Amino acid sequence: MPELFKGKIIRGVGGFYYVYRGDGRIFECRARGLFRKDGVKPLPGDDVTFFVTDETDSEGSITQVLPRKNRLIRPEIANADQTLVIFAVHSPEPNLVLLDKLLIEVESRKLDPVICFNKADLAREGELDRLRDIYRGTGFPLCFVSGATGAGTGELKRLLAGKTTVLMGNSGVGKSTLINLLCPLAAMETGAISEKLGRGRHTTRHTELFYVSEGTYLMDTPGFSAMDVTEIEAPDVRYYYGEFNGYYHDCRFNDCTHTEERDCAVKQAVRDGKISRERYLQYREIYTEIKNRKKY
Repeated sequence: MPELFKGKIIRGVGGFYYVYRGDGRIFECRARGLFRKDGVKPLPGDDVTFFVTDETDSEGSITQVLPRKNRLIRPEIANADQTLVIFAVHSPEPNLVLLDKLLIEVESRKLDPVICFNKADLAREGELDRLRDIYRGTGFPLCFVSGATGAGTGELKRLLAGKTTVLMGNSGVGKSTLINLLCPLAAMETGAISEKLGRGRHTTRHTELFYVSEGTYLMDTPGFSAMDVTEIEAPDVRYYYGEFNGYYHDCRFNDCTHTEERDCAVKQAVRDGKISRERYLQYREIYTEIKNRKKY
């Protein structure tokens, strides 16, 4: 009986699954036929058992997918704990309405968001304080880092420790730079897979995990975005703004949307400076967008 190893699927391409064994080795594995028979599809993020069929060429066969903590359908990933939502302080300028949409998307999928502003070294005077004031009331962890200088990455590593974290971020925010800073083996892992596939360095067309430290992984995926927040109804948007929670029970109307109603405690809190005015206006914009879209 061949020796069984435990590992984690870091990528799946064309019926092959690339399994990280924990000792710096990545094995190209096939899934045994029983998975198809039982309707089980191995996914990036899955913990598996496998045996080695060729030690020299780093090939193996997956024998079991271990129990999952969770599974997302779009994109198809398993065992995610939280999401790192990355925006740049500058270059490109942060679209905070889009950031709020992504936070809504993350929460709707039952994942915990961490907000990360990269390129903090480019911040104008008072800019970091402004962003901190906007998002302080959310209750979400918030960090400022610089991929160029490495500043803030110690705090970011603390927030990532012991978890599998899904990365979200538009082109140009410095996501690849952060991956390389946080995951020294990232280029090696990508190179090993590319060599097996006979290709050059890949773009992110497939979900891929990067090993940071024992029990800590970053999950990079092209399919996790929320430009339109299509599955949220307008009246439900308010529930994704945690800073409203201490006030909406004091509104005159139980179904208050905190927009045009009289005697709204949330709007009063904005006037009193207890809720960020910018964050509230972002809420209004998303609420109105969804409300108008549902009419057609």
